[in-house]
Amino acid sequence: MSTAPIAGDPETGFDRTLLFTVPDRDARGRLVRLGPVLETVLAAHAYPMAIRNLLAEALVLAAILGSLLKDPEGQLTLQVQNSEGVVDLLVCDYRGGELRGYARHDRARLDELGPNPSLHALFGQGFLAVTFDLASTGQRYQGIVPLEGDTLASACESYFLQSEQVPTLIRVSVDCTGPHAVAGGLLIQHLPEGEEGRERLHARLDHPEWDHLAIMGGSVRRDELLNPGLSLESLAWRLFHEEREVRVDHGPPLVRGCRCTADYYRQVLTRFGVDEQREMLDEDGLVKIDCAFCSRQFLIDLDL
Repeated sequence: MSTAPIAGDPETGFDRTLLFTVPDRDARGRLVRLGPVLETVLAAHAYPMAIRNLLAEALVLAAILGSLLKDPEGQLTLQVQNSEGVVDLLVCDYRGGELRGYARHDRARLDELGPNPSLHALFGQGFLAVTFDLASTGQRYQGIVPLEGDTLASACESYFLQSEQVPTLIRVSVDCTGPHAVAGGLLIQHLPEGEEGRERLHARLDHPEWDHLAIMGGSVRRDELLNPGLSLESLAWRLFHEEREVRVDHGPPLVRGCRCTADYYRQVLTRFGVDEQREMLDEDGLVKIDCAFCSRQFLIDLDL
């Protein structure tokens, strides 16, 4: 395995993404394992176990897909919304290593589903929206796919195949039952004509190189993704040790990234007209704003 020198960085355990490529197979991949960051996000609300597991999976996917951004100031957003679902809103985003997420649900209806509800039971006929916002160019790319399959990961695979025409394998494992929540994930993609341009449109699921990659990546075990004693570098080596060369690099450290501040909300409110701002005031002359991501309330004085 060929490893790019990363001075001073230990092998990757929690809350960092490992980027890797397999040059001879025209493949790129990502490995991530969330620990303290995951616990911080989940602690913002008293989520029941089914929602904790769902949000943990979504956060892993946001970290993996966000790490594909070449724009360091760009943002990746995953969102599932269905007004009639037991979970009527799930949203996670990633920007420069910052992760945040929130799930809104009907607790009474959730309790009726039992301890291990299916994805369809939680969302009904929902759709997954994947949005890439590129700060450097101001461009936005969005793909929307039906929420089919048993997991959010399988829906993301469908997104890449349908919207990007890139054969993609994604595996995610979650364990929120113990004293510490842990979640890990693997993404592998086949890019036979490189990452740039649209020449890759002809990429095939039956390509011999992709068949090999899918078998190797698909062999990853749940315990390997979750075990903090197994570094992500060691896991990449286990999966692809027969390859002539595997190049690895580190993404930025992952942190809980709720960007809510009183100054930020005050700036947003100034975009409204004075009459609209007055309508927002409570009896104390303040605007009350609740941040769903971090479960904090902000009292904004607009000095009107």
